[in-house]
Formats: sequence, structure tokens, C-alpha cells
Amino acid sequence: MSKAETPNRGRRARYRRIMFWFIAIIVFGAMALPMGSYVYTGIQQAQAQSVKDTNPRANYWRAVRDGQGGYSAVTGTSMEGEVVNTETSMLINNGGQNWRQVRNGLIANYGGWFLFLVLIAILLFFAKVGRVPVEHGLSGQKVQRWNAFERFVHWVTAISFIILAISGLSLLFGRAVLIPLMGYPGFAAYAGLAKGLHNFVGPWLFTPGVALMIILWIRHNIPNAEDIQWFTQGGGFVGKGKHPHAGRMNGGEKIWFWFICTVGVAAIVSGFFMDFPNWWSASREGMQLASVVHAITGILWIALWFGHAYLGTIGTEGSLEGMTTGRVDVNWAKQHHDRWYEEVQSTSHEQGRDATTEVRGQPA
Repeated sequence: MSKAETPNRGRRARYRRIMFWFIAIIVFGAMALPMGSYVYTGIQQAQAQSVKDTNPRANYWRAVRDGQGGYSAVTGTSMEGEVVNTETSMLINNGGQNWRQVRNGLIANYGGWFLFLVLIAILLFFAKVGRVPVEHGLSGQKVQRWNAFERFVHWVTAISFIILAISGLSLLFGRAVLIPLMGYPGFAAYAGLAKGLHNFVGPWLFTPGVALMIILWIRHNIPNAEDIQWFTQGGGFVGKGKHPHAGRMNGGEKIWFWFICTVGVAAIVSGFFMDFPNWWSASREGMQLASVVHAITGILWIALWFGHAYLGTIGTEGSLEGMTTGRVDVNWAKQHHDRWYEEVQSTSHEQGRDATTEVRGQPA
């Protein structure tokens, strides 16, 4: 074989491979394209059959809820003739269903679990830490912490809050929790009473109480540098060592106070919005938004109140006595509010009187 024939043979082999793949592609395309069209046609027919098999009533209500304008017998205006009522052309307002899904779904489910976990956390903390005692024991000497008016405002507000919490939670979780226990007639009667009580206590007892508490104690709740130290030391409730300094209100009490001033006020305002919608010509969307805000802020308020109530009763020795009698033990004051106790002593000495009183039956 000559050297000239070898390149020619290699070229012929390449040509044969090219022709083979070219023919193979043509044959594959000739079969694949018709089959692809058959597959596409089959998919289209299946989709058409699926639409045909869909419940026509479901299609009808899906179109109704689509929010497209049409004819409706609803007339009137939403803001005393200034703004045309947007519902005049809507057969069904879809916002109500969305609101129910948020309130009865997200808020009720996650809110219920959130409150449950907060209670579990408090129980675990109590099991681990126990009741915080007065380190040097009760001295038998008392110092005035709250006057009679302050205690009256506190207890009216506290009792009102408990009523609102019970009635509000029972209305939020009533469908899932109370109806199986009470039945529909029983729950209907209870819900009517709870709603009426909630709507009366909220604006006429609780709201004035919160306003008075803010006015009375705002000057004692201004944050300062010692509050940071109070938090870094766990408020003296965890660990060992010297108790952090605090004035009349410690860091934790200030958090509670400013929570009321912000989140609490949002709960109150949203409650007023729902209680008296005619005062500001509330729209349907506004009422739905107010309901969501009221539920979320209310759950957060109740959760933080659990901690406040725990620390003020079984969590700390001597704390509840201050709000029931107005007086606290001197050693309790030195341990939890030493700056305030020093200020009280300094003021009483300047006025030539003794701020402490001895209680009979207790060690001096």
C-alpha cells in the first residue's frame, strides 16, 4: 500500500462516519417530531379534560373571589360622601376569608403554642432556681414602697387585665377548646357574656388604669446605665454574687413599663377601634387589621404578664407584700432596690423622720 492511499482511506472513513450520524439524526428527527406533537396534543387534551372535570361551582366561586369589578346592589359611601365605597362593584369581599385564615389559623395556632411554651419556660425556671429569698432574712422593719392610691390603680388595672385575658383568649380559642366542652348553645351563651364584659372592662376600667400607671410611674422608669448592669447580672435571679444596683424600678420593671407604653398602647388603641367603629367611620379592612393587631399584641402582653406575675408572687420573697400592704421589708429593699432605699433614707433624714417602722412578732 502506497503512502498516498493511506490519507485517502482515512478521509473516506471520516466521510462515512459523518454520513452515518447525519442520516441517524435525520431518522431520529423524523420519528421524534411527530411523537412530540402527539405528546403535546395529549397533554393539552388532558388539561382540557381536567378543567372540564373540575366542579363548576368551585370555578364559579373562584371567579367570584377574584376581586374583579362587576354589578352589585351595594350602594353608599365609606367616608361621609367623600370616598366612593369600593365594595359597590364587588359581589363578595375576599378580605373576610383572608382575615379568618390569619386569625383562626396563624394567630390562634402559633399564639396558643407560644403562650404554652412561655408557661413551660417559667415552670422550668422555677424548678431550677426556686423562689428567690431575702438573703439576710426578714428584718422586721418595713419601709413604705407604694401608697394607697398607687395600689388601688394597680389592682384595678391588674384585675381588669385578668378579665380581659380570660375573655379574650376564650373568644380566640373557643371554637377549638370550649365548644367541644360546652357545646354550641353553652358556648354561645358564654361568648355573648364574655364579649360584652370584654368590651366594657377594656375601655372603661382597664384603659384609665393603664393611663394612670403611665402618668404615676414614668419618671421612675427612665433607663440608665445601671439597667445594663442589672441585665448582665441576670437581675440577681441567677448565679451568685452581689445583687445588681437598682432604683425604685429595676431593669426588668422598666422593660415591663415600656412594653405597656408601646405594645400595650397598640392593643388598647386597636381595641378602641373595634369597640367604637362609628367614631372614625372604620372600614371593613380597618376593622380586620385592628382585629389582627389586637390579637397579636394581646398574646404578647399576656405572655410577658406571666413573667411579671410570677416574679411578683411566688418567684421572689417579699415582693407581693409591697403591693398588698404598701410596705416592704428593709432587707428586701436593700437587696432588690438599694438605690431607692438609700434615697428614701436620705430624704427622711433631711425631713427629720424615720422612714422605717418595726413590725411586731418579727425579729428586729
